[in-house]
Amino acid sequence: MKKTFLTFAAATFLVAGLPAVVSAQNSAVTNAILNQRSGLLDKARVEIDKAIVNEKTSGKAKTWYTRGEIYQGMLESPIYGKQLQGGEGLQKAYESYNKTIELDSKTGEFGKQAVAKVESLYGQAFNDAVNSYNAKEYDKAIASYKMASQMKPQDTTAVLYSAYASEAKQDFAGARASYNQLLGMNYKSVVLYSRLLQMAKQENDNAAAAKILQQALAAYPNNKSFMLEDLNVSLASGKGEDALGKINKSIAADPSNSNLYAVRGSLYDQQKKTELAVADYRKAIELDANNFDAQFNLGVYNYNRAADAYTKASKMDLKTYRVSGKKFETEGKKFFEASVPYFEKALELQPDDRNTMTSLQKVYFRLGRNADSDRLNAKLKAGK
Repeated sequence: MKKTFLTFAAATFLVAGLPAVVSAQNSAVTNAILNQRSGLLDKARVEIDKAIVNEKTSGKAKTWYTRGEIYQGMLESPIYGKQLQGGEGLQKAYESYNKTIELDSKTGEFGKQAVAKVESLYGQAFNDAVNSYNAKEYDKAIASYKMASQMKPQDTTAVLYSAYASEAKQDFAGARASYNQLLGMNYKSVVLYSRLLQMAKQENDNAAAAKILQQALAAYPNNKSFMLEDLNVSLASGKGEDALGKINKSIAADPSNSNLYAVRGSLYDQQKKTELAVADYRKAIELDANNFDAQFNLGVYNYNRAADAYTKASKMDLKTYRVSGKKFETEGKKFFEASVPYFEKALELQPDDRNTMTSLQKVYFRLGRNADSDRLNAKLKAGK
């Protein structure tokens, strides 16, 4: 009977021992959860890090979800957060929740919860990025923005702010990459195109600038800044007729812009369409009396009319001069007098402009205003 009892006891022990072997496979996960619930996150971390490399538990969604919760808990803890390297908590928590979703799908027991956890991590990553940016720790900010972007791949905000951070640290290649990433996401904004255009111009990459400008105009055909930029390109390349068409379009979009009329007036001047030029200069001044270019160019217009009249009188023979010479001189004086208020206003706006001073000094001299002529002449000599 004793032998039978022992055999029975041994058999009982062996049978009881089988579940112990199976449960041992999950003991690291269980211990991790128990330590987590007790607030011992450092010990929970040790246990869960064992579980993710154990072949019996590494393929289970529960393992990875638990790991995510533990690292997220450490990240949010003022005590245990100090045990993590910079960015480690976010990275490992996100990695864990992402693996959970991969193993369990977005609708599984743990996968569904992991999706919500990732949402909360996005806010954490974004806030960390903003704080780093405000502290001028731009590398940390960029890393956090990129982490946030991984969590929400279709969200453009983190990518945009990453570009701003790259620009702040003068990393234009990084900024351009982020802006181009946004374009690839069908994100469009005036600021985006403006920044890409400005960077291309800073790097003297005319081909890139031209391409970006055309993209900008395609997206925002009535944007005044892009239209003016396109106009400047045409003016710089000497394409007068092309420029005129563009500036007419710009004026239609922004009819109260004084500078546009002044620029078109200059174009008409180049094309010898004097009356149209004068009309535009006057319109520019009507809209803004402080438009230097319009004031100066109207002064030049009247100066040239005066000079032409005096030249005609000087080329007359004595007989002709006696008949009509005084008439031309009177006309010339009238135009010299008409130029004075425009040149004086231009000089008021830009007191050190030598072209204005020179022109006005000559007008004063021709009108017999010797004191004013001498004053400007002395100023011109002093400025050499």
